[in-house]
Amino acid sequence: MPTPDAGPLRRWDMVARTRATLDALEHLVGGVGTAILAILAVFVVVITALACLIGVGLLLVPTALHVLRVVADRERGRLSRWGPDVVISPDPVPSELRAAIANPASRRELYWVLIHGFFGLLLGAVGMTLPLSAVRDLTFPLWWRLMPDGAGLDLWVVRDLPGALAVGALSVGWIALTLALVPGMARLQAWPGRRLLAADPSTDLALRVAQLTATRAEALDAHAAELRRIERSLHDGTQNRLVAVNVMLGAARRALARDPATADAMLERAQDAAEQALAELRAVSRSILPPVLTDRSLADALTGLAAGCPVPCRIDVDMPGRCAASVEATAYFVVAEGLTNIAKYSQARHATVTIRRHDDRLDLRITDDGRGGADERSGSGLAGIRRRAEALDGTFALTSPEGGPTTMNVSLPCGL
Repeated sequence: MPTPDAGPLRRWDMVARTRATLDALEHLVGGVGTAILAILAVFVVVITALACLIGVGLLLVPTALHVLRVVADRERGRLSRWGPDVVISPDPVPSELRAAIANPASRRELYWVLIHGFFGLLLGAVGMTLPLSAVRDLTFPLWWRLMPDGAGLDLWVVRDLPGALAVGALSVGWIALTLALVPGMARLQAWPGRRLLAADPSTDLALRVAQLTATRAEALDAHAAELRRIERSLHDGTQNRLVAVNVMLGAARRALARDPATADAMLERAQDAAEQALAELRAVSRSILPPVLTDRSLADALTGLAAGCPVPCRIDVDMPGRCAASVEATAYFVVAEGLTNIAKYSQARHATVTIRRHDDRLDLRITDDGRGGADERSGSGLAGIRRRAEALDGTFALTSPEGGPTTMNVSLPCGL
């Protein structure tokens, strides 16, 4: 017996399936593009091989191999935008025929262009035909009168409106086939590239070590910069106020016997300076690690940030449980810096902060409806946000076209 929530769940599954199908169609079309490039690369290789029979092709070998690498890298980039990254091989393109034959990466790239150039193009063409057929049959009742008399489709000749409506009903079958087959066809089209274009495990490990080395260095630099900031805040602000308090207390003691009214005014000034120093100390301590993160939760801390932001901001946090303190602190400072940038530069009327936890990742998104054009190189603090995220082995992505909107995505590992 179906539960009361079965209907909404089925609708949600259908929406998710439709989105997956549209996404798969997009990647099938992209696969057709790389398949056409692969066919061109096959022609270049064939021409080079034929030219080698008369000795001239040996001079074309470096060019042919470079064409293979360029086309393969386009496919690597396409696959990396849809699923796990396909690491680009850091090995240079061999310049000699013997080295090229012995190079595993070049051989795999050659196998891939042969498979993808024909098999990938076929899958993409069939995958695009299904939704086009659905659109054709669905709109057929609107334009069937424009066809010549006696003309029709493959199944029957259409002579009246009921026949045209019957053709339109066929679109339901095409839509069902599209939803059922296209996602699998997209995965099948991508399979040779993921199988043949991935770097060797040793290469992947070397790139990973290099990435971790770079992020560790950036983390140390960020830590040193944070220590310098705290030192300047304490030295230039709090320390000077405490020195002033000490001087005013000494002057008040000396004036106490001579003029109690003057001493009382000095004590009042010293008390004000001490309160200001205490407020600065609290501000510095909060910048190190906000107490609300420890006392309450990340959602409460971000709500406080949004309340102090001059731009109206909505906080949407869905986090079952807590993350590590370092992860929550990084998320807090990312949001703080992001809202500061929005208030300073974006001219936005509204901003939204969305945080979701998916398994072992904490995904954070900040959007605003401002003028856009944000750039990491502009010195607006975005480079610091990237360093903070990558120091925890996270990722940072910014989309900010001119005219807006601006979207910043940060993903942090937070453990299971």
